[in-house]
Amino acid sequence: MKLTELKGIGKKTAQKLQLLGIKHVIDLLFHLPLRYQDKTKITAINQLNFGQTALIEGEIVKTYQINSRKPMLVCEIDDGTNTIALKFFNFFYSQQAKMIAGTKVRAFGEVRYGKYMMEILHPEYHHFTKPLPLQDSLTAIYPKSEGINQSTIQKAINQVITLLKTGEINVEEFLPDSILNKLNLPTLKEALIYVHKPPADADTNALLASKHQTQQRLILEEVLAHLLAMKQLKAKAQEVFAPELPISQDKIDTFKTQLPFALTAAQQRVVGEIYHDMQKNHPMQRLIQGDVGSGKTVVAALAISAAYTQNHQSAMMAPTEILAEQHYKTIRTWFDNDDIVYLSAAIKGKERTEVLERIAAGVKIIIGTHALFQKEVVFNALGLVIIDEQHRFGVHQRLALRNKGQFKALQPHMLIMTATPIPRTLAQTAYANLDISVIDELPPGRQEISTLVISNSKMPQIAERIKANCQQGEQAYWVCTLIEESEVLRSKAATDTYEELKDWFPQLRIGLVHGRLKSDKKNQIMTQFKSHELDLLVATTVIEVGVDVPNASLMVIENAERLGLSQLHQLRGRIGRGNKKSHCVLMYQAPLGEVAKTRLDIMRKTNDGFVIAREDLKIRGAGELLGSKQKGAVQFRLADYERDKPLFKKAQSLAAQLITNHPQICQKIIDRWVVDHDEISNV
Repeated sequence: MKLTELKGIGKKTAQKLQLLGIKHVIDLLFHLPLRYQDKTKITAINQLNFGQTALIEGEIVKTYQINSRKPMLVCEIDDGTNTIALKFFNFFYSQQAKMIAGTKVRAFGEVRYGKYMMEILHPEYHHFTKPLPLQDSLTAIYPKSEGINQSTIQKAINQVITLLKTGEINVEEFLPDSILNKLNLPTLKEALIYVHKPPADADTNALLASKHQTQQRLILEEVLAHLLAMKQLKAKAQEVFAPELPISQDKIDTFKTQLPFALTAAQQRVVGEIYHDMQKNHPMQRLIQGDVGSGKTVVAALAISAAYTQNHQSAMMAPTEILAEQHYKTIRTWFDNDDIVYLSAAIKGKERTEVLERIAAGVKIIIGTHALFQKEVVFNALGLVIIDEQHRFGVHQRLALRNKGQFKALQPHMLIMTATPIPRTLAQTAYANLDISVIDELPPGRQEISTLVISNSKMPQIAERIKANCQQGEQAYWVCTLIEESEVLRSKAATDTYEELKDWFPQLRIGLVHGRLKSDKKNQIMTQFKSHELDLLVATTVIEVGVDVPNASLMVIENAERLGLSQLHQLRGRIGRGNKKSHCVLMYQAPLGEVAKTRLDIMRKTNDGFVIAREDLKIRGAGELLGSKQKGAVQFRLADYERDKPLFKKAQSLAAQLITNHPQICQKIIDRWVVDHDEISNV
């Protein structure tokens, strides 16, 4: 049945519905409510509570217009128990003409405090002369897009629900009765009818919290679909071949002797897991999670050594030039410099041509930014792809780099790294197609960072402390959240702060780095800071990822309330890399909102990245934590990782059962819930 066969859905409306993912009539059933309104009962005016959304009826006793800067129409309604005012800012003469004393009105809206009586601003309303029927179910409010009003969606879904009840359309039940009975869940048909049309006596608290068993039934199937899709992708990867890249213990030991430090037990465990994967003839797909400063770069270098010894290329992609440049400088200290090149968008002309020629000729190690997957880059025998800070790249960017590496029908091994710790339940679902390794140990000697939260008004005192510490040989970062002045955000520009600090402390060597500097200048300043030619670096959040200066033990972050937990944790991780006690000062602009206050308090209390990630998940949601706002990544319509944690655990075991006992229904569940899942295969 086509959408245009429904009443009120013409060709143009059908096209607009496609923007909401609604292409077929059945899709309307899975376009689920955001919330509900209760229009099943009339509430007496004297029984109303402030903030309540309610349906009232009464007679107009007075109508008048208040002429201020914005004219307002006021109608006072009396139902025999009390009086309430209906107020309209945008009104027409024809509307005002009907609002005459003695007319009966039914109105729906949120009750607010008024100067003389309770009021409802811009209510929905109907005039009536004979009693109006009440609705027999709660009214669902749906997500909508531009050009489609709520009424159009409601009418279309009401028609489809009627067709479902009468059996003219059907939704196939994929979950076996034995599973539904065991979990005490309704059938899919029962769940859909209830969710769209909850009865008047429905538990609205459970519905609003998505805890009702009908919603749980739908959420469970959606989570199952994503888990099954990811497990399917993992299985498909085993059908593809990759070069076998074993490495001998002698080669590993030789590499380790170059290192100025011993690997932690966690690093050694993860390296062992990587080598186990790379010696197979199927592509490795491994995600490495490691908190800030846990030593992921050396683990990546050890992975590169396996490809290196087998004469295969390795490509390592980082999201920023600063991070890519740092990886290049670090990794080249462990390999022959003739075997490594660096590529970014900033490299142009003759130098770029030479780098591209060396890549095509088979240079062993290529480090760079997103420039690595551009058209003119041709690899020779790519055996390993490493993607750092994966959540900063789109799915298609990661896919493009992997696909460029195919040769002789072989795909490269893939290692994905993130310094954003991901809670276990979330990782097991979002990355179910990957094997996951966790570097859950920091190198010995690391000092815990002490975090202080103070008002921006204390800037002079903090600056004096920075000066004193720098004069004693320490180095510091001063992080500004904007490059240019913004009155609205009351955030100082990095350039202004730089000039201000130079005026205050002429005896200190101060540098400035931000995203708009040319690459050469940026790298020059970072090199000066690393070699202690600068005492204080004023920077924007370009230093968030990867900058490693062991002597830097102090950091000030201005307007810290504007940043998310993950970003604050990444920034703070730039210090505490040496053996000195480190301090981070989070400055804020008062007054603080509740969410900002919560974030800063969490940062003050803990340095544990996994604790911070769990709290970040509660505040921001999984989309931002995973970087999955981009097209093609795992996104849920209904499920919420934090709220539905018990369901995710049930889905894990249920997915295994279905694959083993009911393989024929797995693909059907995937097709119902997951759009374009094939495009994220192996990414």
